[in-house]
Amino acid sequence: MDVAKAADDLSAALAARADPEFAARMQRYFPHEIQALGVANAAVVEIAGGYFRDRPGVPAAERLLLADELLARARHHEEVLLGFAVLHKVARRGLGPELLDRCEHWLEKYVSNWAQCDDLCLKLLYPYFLGHLELIGRTRDWTGAHSPWARRAANVAVVKFVRRKVGRVVHELPLEHVFGNCERLMHDDHPSVQKGCGWLLKVTAEVHPDEVAEFLRTWHTEMPRDTFRYAVEKMDPRLRRSLMALGQR
Repeated sequence: MDVAKAADDLSAALAARADPEFAARMQRYFPHEIQALGVANAAVVEIAGGYFRDRPGVPAAERLLLADELLARARHHEEVLLGFAVLHKVARRGLGPELLDRCEHWLEKYVSNWAQCDDLCLKLLYPYFLGHLELIGRTRDWTGAHSPWARRAANVAVVKFVRRKVGRVVHELPLEHVFGNCERLMHDDHPSVQKGCGWLLKVTAEVHPDEVAEFLRTWHTEMPRDTFRYAVEKMDPRLRRSLMALGQR
C-alpha cells in the first residue's frame, strides 16, 4: 500500500462529506472552539471501513503507518478520528504492545479535546485490550503524562474493564488500580481529567459500592466537586445522600 496515496484518498473522502452547518452545531459540545469539517463520527468510521473493504489484504502494520500519516496531517477534528478509525478492525488481534506506545504519543501530540480522547479509548483501546488484557496496567503510567488528554485516558481507557467478561473469563480491574489512579490525579487542575476520575469511580461503584464509598469518605475534603458528584451519580439513593452530606458538598 502506498501510505501517502491512501492518506490522500481517505482525506479527500472525508472532505467530501463536510457540512459547515453541522460543524457549527458541534461547537456546543466543546468548551473551546474546535476546527471541524462537520462530519458525524459514524460517517468517519464508515469512510475508513469502506476503504478497507475494497482492500482486505492490507496488513495491520501498514494500517498503523497510515494512522501515523493521517494524524501528522490532521488539521481538523474529524481527521484525528479518521486516523484512529483505520485501526478499529485490527486492534484486537493485529497489533502488539507497540500500539500503546503509539497511543501515548498520539495523546500527547495530536489529541486536543475530550471527544478525540474518548474515541481513542473506547473505539480503539477497548477492542485492543480485549485481546491484550495483560497490558491494561501499562496505562497507569499515563497519569504522569504532560498532556491532560493522556491523563484523562489513563482512566477512560479502563472504564469498561472494571468488570468485563472476555470469553468465559471474568476480568476485574484491581481496585488498587482504580483508587491509585484517582489519588494521583485528584489534584489535577484540568476539568476533563477530573471528570475522567469521576467516571471511573462511578463505574466502579456499580460493582464495589462499599469500597468506593469508603474511598470518597476518606478523600472528600480534597476531591474536586465534579469528581465527587460524578462518582456518586448511580449509587443507591440512601448511600448517595449520606455521601453528599459530607461537608455539605
